[in-house]
Amino acid sequence: MPQLSRRLFDLPTELTGAAQSWLDHGERTPRAPRFASSVVLLRDSPAGLETWLGYRPGSSPLGVLAFPGGSLESDDDASVGWLGPSPRQWAEHLGTADVGLARRHVAGAIRELFEETGVLLAGPDLSTTVEATTAAEWMKAREAVATQEKSFSAILTKRGLSLRTDLLKPLVNWLSPDFAHRRFNTRYFAATIPVNQQPSILASKGVWGRWVCATGVIRDRNTTALGDEVGQPNTAGLTLGQLLVPGSEIMLEKMAASNGCIAYLSYKRKAHVYQPQLITEDGRLMLEVEAAKTVAGEPQRER
Repeated sequence: MPQLSRRLFDLPTELTGAAQSWLDHGERTPRAPRFASSVVLLRDSPAGLETWLGYRPGSSPLGVLAFPGGSLESDDDASVGWLGPSPRQWAEHLGTADVGLARRHVAGAIRELFEETGVLLAGPDLSTTVEATTAAEWMKAREAVATQEKSFSAILTKRGLSLRTDLLKPLVNWLSPDFAHRRFNTRYFAATIPVNQQPSILASKGVWGRWVCATGVIRDRNTTALGDEVGQPNTAGLTLGQLLVPGSEIMLEKMAASNGCIAYLSYKRKAHVYQPQLITEDGRLMLEVEAAKTVAGEPQRER
């Protein structure tokens, strides 16, 4: 079993009201979470492991800045070509007995990554992925998926493409706190950038997105540099912990401590659900997370 560390995180401002109401009125039945998938896109650089972060307007349960991802949709059940581990194998990897749900999480992860970044983990066979997905025709396809004008499965089938599920690696299962009004049960996956593909923001909805060096972001976590760069009213002047959900911050820490893509992706992870618990620490409401110590010497903020 992995060694666990108790971690403390600031309570996001937008959750303060819900947290206080939860305490004032006593614990109630939590709202049912929506299932979601997210993909940590990775590449190596001379400065260290890099990942793609994007700005999410509004108050997303995934964070103001987040890895590409979102809610599962009905089309994630559609029949589509499938290459790589079977849905049953994916259920084993994810630690669930629900094979259908595991399949939806994998399909939803690849769909969300394509919609939000244009990176497409699909190809005609196990040795090939599509290339040059920044072309105008692909942006049009992304817009069609985003507006639900066309289904992701129809776009793949038309082009004779199958999901390359072998290009995904399971990471963690993140569950929103019980008191939150909008809750996600999110499966995080990791993938390296395919050959001759580059991420880009969605033309109609994208505001900000770029590669960030995990080491640099963690080093500057107590500054407002990243939030100021994004330049939105709800990012300027904020530190890393105020921009990300704790699960994303923990993953960035592990990336910063890892020796490149291969090392990060090859680490043997056990299925573990991360869920923040509401506590009072020195008179302040905070979130406490039980996180696994998986990399020797990685940064921890223990109680």
